[in-house]
Amino acid sequence: MSDLQAPLVRPKRKKTWVDYFVKFRWIIVIFVVLPISATLYFLIYLGDMWSESKSYEKRRKEHDQNVMKVVKRLKERDAGKDGLVCTARKPWIAVGMRNVDYKRARHFEVDLGEFRNILEINKEKMIARVEPLVNMGQISRATVPMNLSLAVVAELDDLTVGGLINGYGIEGSSHLYGLFADTVEAYEIVLAGGELVRATRDNEYSDLFYAIPWSQGTLGLLVAAEIRLIPVKEYMRLTYIPVKGDLQTLAQGYMDSFAPKDGDTSKIPDFVEGMVYNPTEGVMMVGTYASKEEAKKKGNKINNVGWWFKPWFYQHAQTALKKGQFVEYIPTREYYHRHTRCLYWEGKLILPFGDQFWFRFLFGWLMPPKVSLLKATQGEAIRNYYHDMHVIQDMLVPLYKVGDALEWVHREMEVYPIWLCPHKLYKAPIKQQIYPEPGFEYEKRQGDTEDAQMYTDVGVYYAPGPVLRGEEFDGSEAVRRMEKWLIENHGFQPQYAVSELDEKSFWRMFDGDLYEHCRKKYRAVGTFMSVYYKSKKGRKTEKEVREAEQAHLETAYAEAD
Repeated sequence: MSDLQAPLVRPKRKKTWVDYFVKFRWIIVIFVVLPISATLYFLIYLGDMWSESKSYEKRRKEHDQNVMKVVKRLKERDAGKDGLVCTARKPWIAVGMRNVDYKRARHFEVDLGEFRNILEINKEKMIARVEPLVNMGQISRATVPMNLSLAVVAELDDLTVGGLINGYGIEGSSHLYGLFADTVEAYEIVLAGGELVRATRDNEYSDLFYAIPWSQGTLGLLVAAEIRLIPVKEYMRLTYIPVKGDLQTLAQGYMDSFAPKDGDTSKIPDFVEGMVYNPTEGVMMVGTYASKEEAKKKGNKINNVGWWFKPWFYQHAQTALKKGQFVEYIPTREYYHRHTRCLYWEGKLILPFGDQFWFRFLFGWLMPPKVSLLKATQGEAIRNYYHDMHVIQDMLVPLYKVGDALEWVHREMEVYPIWLCPHKLYKAPIKQQIYPEPGFEYEKRQGDTEDAQMYTDVGVYYAPGPVLRGEEFDGSEAVRRMEKWLIENHGFQPQYAVSELDEKSFWRMFDGDLYEHCRKKYRAVGTFMSVYYKSKKGRKTEKEVREAEQAHLETAYAEAD
């Protein structure tokens, strides 16, 4: 490995009481978080079953009544006296890792807690109409038995439709369908003044339709969405492909696994993801839907990865490095949620012995701990520790730059494993907050099409190597350097994570023209917090936000331009 790629050498760090608390935090997780999590999962399951027992007609009637409550609530707001609007959801409930300190300031709450129903599964139109708090576990439980699925199903059960639309959502099928928001056909939004509108690609609210993704709920309150369905089969035929070499070689192996250089679309799989385990080894996985009859043919191996005692998926995939390429069949819904039990590989840090057979067999049914409870039990000191000594970031970069991104992560953060997941970034009729590189369609790089540039998510989730070795590590500074690298390479940072961007840099990374146009047109200014102030790190005071809103006459993104 060249000097350029070698990790930085850092001095040793002096440990504090927080280090020891984090080291033995598993005690709280075992005796407090896991039992409460299991109870909550069971109660949520009962709630989902109760919802499914109702007819679609009854669910839609309740939905209309709840929408009217939201409309009434917004119309009751006195703009001169009340704070900015936000949902009544508690700050620690969100799955994202950034602090939702904006809720600590004075605000005007609107309760969306009842919006957790699947309103319709239309098999003819291949559309699912759902409320924003419907989560991925709930929707896959309802659709997969029908041999249907959302085009993009994010891996973790607790991720909600509203969060994936207003924020960021990806899955192994995103190289075919784009990000989660790209599969939405219509949004139902309650605007600042209490008006209910339906936005689609080609109606009078088309500008709002293209502005909603990545807006973090700052243009209006999402109350329902119509999402594209696709036909699926009972199993996923998954091929594990080991790749060895330097990081650029691993990157090329990843690209070749799903983007054939000859452009033959018949070779493109239904699902793809990669995991880089160290600087010289990775496993790429490609999946195609398979029928029950095919999966159960003599000689085929079926792996029910969803059973509580099974090895964690990322460790199971790693075995390909020793035994070579192999194929197995996984039940489709279990494949969708393959990373849920161990929260990718974060479970290893939360419970160091959680991957051992004895623990999986005796207590694996309690997994995973709810992220919201982990956040609720960590306290201010622990939260700050994780911001400084832990990395949970996604880097969205053009596919052809994935090797450079891997080398950057190795040098600056030294975090392994690294998750790789490709996605189309469409060239929309109206320029959105995230957008492909200008002129990409003429370059004809590997994976690109006429209407979309192929990007990839480089998922960086774990304690950095320097922290594991007891060396100094400045997490905030590392994130700043990452954000700078992304801006320079036309990359994007999902805002569920901790961000160190100042306002000018934020609008250098993202395009704000359409967003700001819709903020003004639909009177969100002065009603909803702007996306930057909702995303920025640290506490937000109402005075700070209101003063920033006045600056819409001279916005930061305009200065950056």
